[in-house]
Amino acid sequence: MDWSDTPEQAAFRQEVRALIDEHLPDLYRRMRDDGTEEGYEGGWIADRASDDAERKDAAEDWTDAVSAHGWFAPHWPEEYGGAGLSPMEQFIYNQEMAEAGAPIVGGSGVSFLGPTMIVHGTEEQKEKYLPKILSGETVWAQGYSEPGAGSDLGSLQTRAIRDGDEYVINGQKIWTSNAHYSDAIFALVRTNPDAPKHRGISFLLIDDIHTPGLNLRPLINMAWQHGFNETFFEDVRTPATNVLGEVDRGWYVGMTLLDYERSNISGAVTLRRQIGQLIEFAHGRDADKVRMLPSVRGEITDRYLEAEVGANFSFRIISMQNAGVIPNYEASTAKMFISESRQKLARTGMKTFGLYANLWDEDEPYAPAKTAFTQRYITTIPGTIGGGSSEIQRNIIATRGLGLPRG
Repeated sequence: MDWSDTPEQAAFRQEVRALIDEHLPDLYRRMRDDGTEEGYEGGWIADRASDDAERKDAAEDWTDAVSAHGWFAPHWPEEYGGAGLSPMEQFIYNQEMAEAGAPIVGGSGVSFLGPTMIVHGTEEQKEKYLPKILSGETVWAQGYSEPGAGSDLGSLQTRAIRDGDEYVINGQKIWTSNAHYSDAIFALVRTNPDAPKHRGISFLLIDDIHTPGLNLRPLINMAWQHGFNETFFEDVRTPATNVLGEVDRGWYVGMTLLDYERSNISGAVTLRRQIGQLIEFAHGRDADKVRMLPSVRGEITDRYLEAEVGANFSFRIISMQNAGVIPNYEASTAKMFISESRQKLARTGMKTFGLYANLWDEDEPYAPAKTAFTQRYITTIPGTIGGGSSEIQRNIIATRGLGLPRG
């Protein structure tokens, strides 16, 4: 592993820091300092559509600043308007943004649809959609998971039937993140029900989320936040030209991703910052709410060590990528370890503040750490499910890492 920057990487790191120092809006700085950016409902995607003037202005100002540096789509090739950053530069960029609590802009359109379209899209599709993604004008939601097809996505049943120059879509998607703040949605749909499981699936673009027959139903989580939705398709029509890639080959299109920066450095940095916040709150402005039992002190020490281990997992992965090696089970190890460590840290925070941790309202005067750890106690639960559950990650580690037979 290599923990050090080359002179070129150090210069790039300073450039990212300068952007943050000069342009990160005060709203995001306050949220970082209070520890309330974690679990912040909707994030940048919600801010750009907010009725709150400060939130909307913060999102627009931050978008303009990032775009001015050409970093709105850091991993896209330069010929398509991206920054063309190497994996190591992406690592540095994500690391510095996470350290500063700065929101990542663009959503699924930047992180997934754009790279996929660059590989599989027609020239007409690229000309029509990529500029609006880069400008922040169009935010896309992702329609993948279904009630009976989450981890086993190949079992999806949402149907699309060709009718002249259009496809007619019927079915349901679930866990559609931020769809209520989005302008459009892309989806994997079954276009050939007679084909084998991972075939007969197509990748469709529905470029207006308000298309007739497309309905959203909010899913409210245990923290009373609305981040996810159920999405229902009832005779939703989209042009046949909106198929991305080949018809019936959408599974392979959907698995395309140009962003190979898989180190989860943002998660590792967030874990480090949160343990620092816990220690600061426990010894600082909320010290009067803490009864530092030896058992709790030991847990905080364990969490601190886990944060350092998580960071080193991330450095290991980026070192592999920088050497031209594609991580496999190593990425699963990091994802599982960091997501589970964040859950444990939230529980430790609850123990640290004892009965005060039962307070939920961040404006409650007796609430420690502005209820950050109480909120995280709830919101980190899906972290070990989304993006591949811990059980799936353990299977990958067992079979691909340890060479154990499949059960």
